[in-house]
Amino acid sequence: LETMTEESKPPPPKKKKEPLIIPAEINTAQLLLQGVSAGVVGASLLDLKSRNQKIKFQSTFLKEKPRKTGKFALSYGKRFGDFAAIELKDADAIFSEISKAIQFIIDQKAPIFQFELDINEARELYGKDVVDKMVTNATAEKVFVVWIPDLFFDITATQVDLLENTGEIEKVELEFNKNIASSLTSGAKSKKCELSFKFEVFGEFSDSGQSGLSQKRSDLPKGRDLCKLFENQVRLGALKNEEIEEEAPKPTTENEEKSDEMVVNAFEVKGIIDYDKLVDKFGSKLIEEDLLQRFAALVAKRGGEDAEGLHRFLRRGIFFSHRDLDVIVDLLEKDKKVFLYTGRGPSSSAMHLGHLIPFQFTAYLQRALDLPCVIQMTDDEKFLFKGVYKPPTSGTSTGDNLSYFQNLTVENARDIIACGFIKEKTFLFSDMEYVGRMYPNIVKIWRSVTTSTVTGIFGFTGSDNIGKVAFPAVQAAPSFASSFPTVLGTAKNEENLFAGCLIPCAIDQDPYFRMTRDVAHRLVPKDHPTGGKPSLIHSKFFPPLQGSQGKMSSSDTNSAIFLTDTKEEIREKITAQAFSGGQETSKLQRELGANLETDVSYQWLTFFLEDDELLKSIGDDYSTGSGEYWATGKVKAKLISELNVLVEGHQARRALVTDDVVKDFMCERNIID
Repeated sequence: LETMTEESKPPPPKKKKEPLIIPAEINTAQLLLQGVSAGVVGASLLDLKSRNQKIKFQSTFLKEKPRKTGKFALSYGKRFGDFAAIELKDADAIFSEISKAIQFIIDQKAPIFQFELDINEARELYGKDVVDKMVTNATAEKVFVVWIPDLFFDITATQVDLLENTGEIEKVELEFNKNIASSLTSGAKSKKCELSFKFEVFGEFSDSGQSGLSQKRSDLPKGRDLCKLFENQVRLGALKNEEIEEEAPKPTTENEEKSDEMVVNAFEVKGIIDYDKLVDKFGSKLIEEDLLQRFAALVAKRGGEDAEGLHRFLRRGIFFSHRDLDVIVDLLEKDKKVFLYTGRGPSSSAMHLGHLIPFQFTAYLQRALDLPCVIQMTDDEKFLFKGVYKPPTSGTSTGDNLSYFQNLTVENARDIIACGFIKEKTFLFSDMEYVGRMYPNIVKIWRSVTTSTVTGIFGFTGSDNIGKVAFPAVQAAPSFASSFPTVLGTAKNEENLFAGCLIPCAIDQDPYFRMTRDVAHRLVPKDHPTGGKPSLIHSKFFPPLQGSQGKMSSSDTNSAIFLTDTKEEIREKITAQAFSGGQETSKLQRELGANLETDVSYQWLTFFLEDDELLKSIGDDYSTGSGEYWATGKVKAKLISELNVLVEGHQARRALVTDDVVKDFMCERNIID
């Protein structure tokens, strides 16, 4: 054999690089950075996945002194304008917010969960669309769910080495990278927006390896837990204000009650409600004094000699938040067309006092501003969410209770009409009967909204029926005048297609219309004055008898006063059930006075007592333990008297609402021209 020369010898095989083992503390810091940065700029974690986000990660260890460092980059698309925090255009401001928020989460010692699931189980829990977007390995049979409550959620095909809680990290120090677009524009020439930074993790860490998988199934996040993480909303807005500035978190114990935690979504309201934080979370605006004065002037102008003035709900900040109410005021000041839209899901034959709030206020707006009003009865929704099926017992039975909710529509309609709506300017309709007219718009909304968006907003999972996922479009459709070709005259008068829409509702209904506003431009003419977006005015929740938390519910008869209650039932409920903010003894009450914020009787008087001076007098007496209304019994007695007048008057008006009157209100006819 010919001897090979040195030059002709093949090069030695390259040594394979050992795979880099990334420590748990680095992985944990990376998740913190993802969750916090998305929360600060108001980006959906799900959308970041679907936008092919680029995460560039590199771990570096120095020989002389090992350091836990890494590089990290997140691409948020072409411009921050896609997200909520568009005002954070300055790189230093963004990084400052991220740095403060990370330290806050570290101080909270937030638990970090990782679960192993069969991929089909994950799809059942979170929806096929969500799982398939997050898991890039199409052949994966097992997946791993990573969950930091209220901050981060991901589903991956491989297990990640993580710490057990964020408190194991002492701090994460960021090095700012100035190569971020400081001039943000839209359109074809818009610049790419990328957060890019180096970070170093500090703390005492062991080399014991992975922290293990979470075993408690109860710790798995539910679909509703992910709603805010999947929305393009600033989730750390409250932290940017007061919470991050605290030097240290308040001490907590493992067994501390969490019943006071605020939960507000389209299906659940509980806990102590902080309305300022709720406005930050939802991205709405508080009704400022200047807008209130413009509204008052508008009422005076359109009402003439019979003008009612500002409703007590506005004077007292019960309707407190809005989306584009100023746009509606602009339109009405120019004598442009506007219509009102509100609704009710008929779930019980007897409505309670809390149900009255939006209808009393909408009827006031109709009278004060001389506006047409459409009222949607969502009997279809209640069947989709609460319907039952039992095997038929007769040849004509279908086995379901759809007809039950349709019958409730008529009964609830009597209570709504009794609130004082003007028949000639009001159309009250059942979805089951009228949906055909709205169907073209419903189809357009379906085509415009993705399943992942609906899942992110409302928390639907793979176990929910398809009707639930489809329903939000049905509630969105009445926001557009074109859904009422006869009622709002759009079939004969194309100018009516440009009518603005104002929706009075409790703030928990806002998610439906955030979705609506995102796609509204697709359903209206190009020059529509609002871009098709409905305007909203939000009310606070009417508290239950047991305390100023959450809202009143029909399912708990002891928490509510129903419009069918007798005087004796009202007296017994208020006397026995209404939570008192007063002191335990007369002596202490005289010395300290009552807490008006927690006293249900006083809070209810703010809703229903018309006289502002008398309400102030009651509040002054009760809070100081002096005067005529110094004691809880005195305040409860006043409330009972007011409620008796309110309920008795409502029952009398309702008795006048015959079947023919209901038919007149539900008859399809023109109410705008």
